[in-house]
Amino acid sequence: MTLLAFTALIALGSFVAGTVGALTGLGGGVIVVPLLTLALGVDIRYAVGASLVSVIATSSGAAAAYLRDGYVNLRVGLFLEIATTLGALAGGALGVWLSPDRVAVIFGIVLAVSAVLSLRAPARVAASASDRLAVLLRLGGRLPPAAGGDAYAVRGVPGGFALMFGAGVASSLLGIGSGAIKVLALDRVMGLPFKVSTTTSNFMIGVTAAAGAGVYLNRGYIDPALAMPVMLGVLAGSFLGARLLAQAPVARLRLVFAVVLCLLAAQMIYNGLTDHHV
Repeated sequence: MTLLAFTALIALGSFVAGTVGALTGLGGGVIVVPLLTLALGVDIRYAVGASLVSVIATSSGAAAAYLRDGYVNLRVGLFLEIATTLGALAGGALGVWLSPDRVAVIFGIVLAVSAVLSLRAPARVAASASDRLAVLLRLGGRLPPAAGGDAYAVRGVPGGFALMFGAGVASSLLGIGSGAIKVLALDRVMGLPFKVSTTTSNFMIGVTAAAGAGVYLNRGYIDPALAMPVMLGVLAGSFLGARLLAQAPVARLRLVFAVVLCLLAAQMIYNGLTDHHV
């Protein structure tokens, strides 16, 4: 296979990953990394580095729009970025230290968990009153006028902070946005309204990925020839996925996607345990 054909294949696969990731809400990283490692034989550390670059690109555009619309809770996002950035630095160091086989097994487990989470309906229960730490940090906010303008409270700050550290570790170690963990922390633990949780999570994803990408770049695991087609493919696919979301049968798509994730998870774990081409 020529270099041009290989690059085109990577871009096409990344485009599909970005489209499906946007439709299911899990992001393209959960497909890009298995695609590069299982189908194309790329070292998993280079695959994770390329995926992190694509996460930065896809998050930045959406985050700007959400900030403009007033949904993002900037104080919560910036405060929790302390946890995710520390986690991202730890995850990046762990990713370049662990053997590729062990990273593949961990990725397979995360894929299986993501398959389960993709089938679960998100909770949408906002906190009724802020706890003492949230009041001290002034983390409460107000929905934009287009969404009613109601004030909302924040609770469970220590639990959310701890989960965000774990999200940062997962993001850098595996090259994913870890949005599911971030939304879990914001929505179910800290009690933010669901739209605020998802938009604030998206705002945080790019910063977290940038911290992790710095570690991989420093260790030489970001190859521009690989990262560029991955980034462009995922970015174009995510735009298409966002446009198709209103008409797509999301429930059926999530079911198919969960099955695919389980198959990929089994293959990643098998390859990691048997030291087979990871």
